Amino acid sequence: MEARATPLKPVMTHLDPNAVRDSALAVITAETRAIEALRPRIDQHFISACQLMRQCTGRVVVTGMGKSGHIGRKIAATLASTGTPSFFVHSGEASHGDLGMITSEDVVLALSNSGKTEEVLAMLPTIKRQNTPLVAMTGDAASKLAREADVHLDVSVDCEACPLGLAPTSSTTAALVMGDALAVALLEARGFTAEDFARSHPAGSLGRRLLLHIQDIMHQGANIPAVPSDANLRDTLVEMTHKGLGMAAVVDQEKRLLGVFTDGDLRRALDDHGVDLRTTPVASQMNRSPKTIGPDKLAIQAAQMMETHKIHALLVVDENQRLVGALNIHDLLRERVV
Repeated sequence: MEARATPLKPVMTHLDPNAVRDSALAVITAETRAIEALRPRIDQHFISACQLMRQCTGRVVVTGMGKSGHIGRKIAATLASTGTPSFFVHSGEASHGDLGMITSEDVVLALSNSGKTEEVLAMLPTIKRQNTPLVAMTGDAASKLAREADVHLDVSVDCEACPLGLAPTSSTTAALVMGDALAVALLEARGFTAEDFARSHPAGSLGRRLLLHIQDIMHQGANIPAVPSDANLRDTLVEMTHKGLGMAAVVDQEKRLLGVFTDGDLRRALDDHGVDLRTTPVASQMNRSPKTIGPDKLAIQAAQMMETHKIHALLVVDENQRLVGALNIHDLLRERVV
């Protein structure tokens, strides 16, 4: 006889909505209290930690294990992106060679909620021997890590948000907020600007908005749709079709901009006048006051001009009004400026 498979235990799929809501709100309440408890701890110890990091000629080296290590990685990333050079060293790897990353010009920021994490404590002799300043962020001011540190930041909490009191929840939130406070205080002390932020985030939307210039994305040289002032509408239409920007610049022999002829101008000319494309000069139909922008302007400024004037393309001119480029809304979309 074939053995029958043991039936699987039914999975309970029903949740009590009220219980779920109460549990979530309890977590938020506990972690909010943990954050509020940090306010009086922004004291001379905090200022001293900021001074050590501000005066550091090397890097702020953040270290930790477990959940403290995860928080440490985020703090290091935030510091680095806001003007304080920083990186993370895993405490477990430090005693196996990574301590060589830390120099006397650095500042070490060590995270351990208990202040007794063995892997972190194992780093102390080397740190002390080479006189590297140490800032400890712990939940126990009497712990060895706190006592050995040059500066101790208290991130202790009354209780974890976990109902078992086991999973790091409120404690990691408090450490994260204290790390953010350090990063932002240092940012302001350094005079760090939005442009500085963009330079370390060139692939982000802010970076593109603050760093990407017109000359980086404009069509140049033979790719610029342009015709001489004596061109007729047919020749202009051929140029517009080949270049695909929905317009053509009209220029003199020195490449100075005289006007622009667009798809809209063509439709109006055909609808209103029934003009002959072969005999009508483009100069008689062009817009003599086209919107232009300089090549050194930001791409976001081009987007703002297009939105303000309800247009889809711009001609790019130098200080002498010579045509040097062209772009349209699709170029801005491709570069994710808009």
